[in-house]
Amino acid sequence: MQLQYWLVLSILIVGMFLSVKAGKLNQTGALTGGVLGFAIFLGAGLTGLAMLGLFFVLGSFVTSWRLKDKVAVGLAEPNKGRRTASQAMANAGVAGILGLLAWLYPAKADLFRLMLAAGFASATADTCSSELGNVYGRRFYNILTLRPDSRGLDGVISLEGTLLGFLGSCLIAALYAIGFGWSWHVIWILVAGTIGNLSDSVLGATLERQGSLPNDAVNFLNTLVAAFVAMFIYFAFQ
Repeated sequence: MQLQYWLVLSILIVGMFLSVKAGKLNQTGALTGGVLGFAIFLGAGLTGLAMLGLFFVLGSFVTSWRLKDKVAVGLAEPNKGRRTASQAMANAGVAGILGLLAWLYPAKADLFRLMLAAGFASATADTCSSELGNVYGRRFYNILTLRPDSRGLDGVISLEGTLLGFLGSCLIAALYAIGFGWSWHVIWILVAGTIGNLSDSVLGATLERQGSLPNDAVNFLNTLVAAFVAMFIYFAFQ
């Protein structure tokens, strides 16, 4: 095995250990994250790994931001925000699959990397918009009816939260641009990430509120929607 693979494995193992030690992931969550991280690296290199790292660090930060305020109004994540294996799969599972596809089919790696970045853009936007929107949002609306609704309920959005989510997508798009070059792909990632984030709210207002889908499934689907939106745009402009 090449030296770079050993270096990446070492980085992932250290990251897994520190994440468990810091209480950000439980043991199965850390192991799942490490496997997904290596799959992402295989197809998208250090840029893909950086996207995963950015999502995890930023997600942990916004989850803990003004935690006391969230706890006071019952909006804090359970288990102090410690991520599980199912949550790791929900947010990075699509990226892991796309990383493997990019590795197995190098002729289509450009497409799969774009889809991977779109998935991360959606996951990052969703986390930022929900965690920071609950803190900084002024008015909250049901995404389906656009009528005022209760903060923190599934499918409820705010302008502030949506904009903060878009900024999260911008960070992922910027990493993509640094790693793979500036192109129209950057704009497509932002479009796909925003649509994916909004689809999360639509699923939350419908299937999740009805109890038909758990939150982890909704999170997985929003990244999948973003990936397919990016694919559609890619072929539309080819």
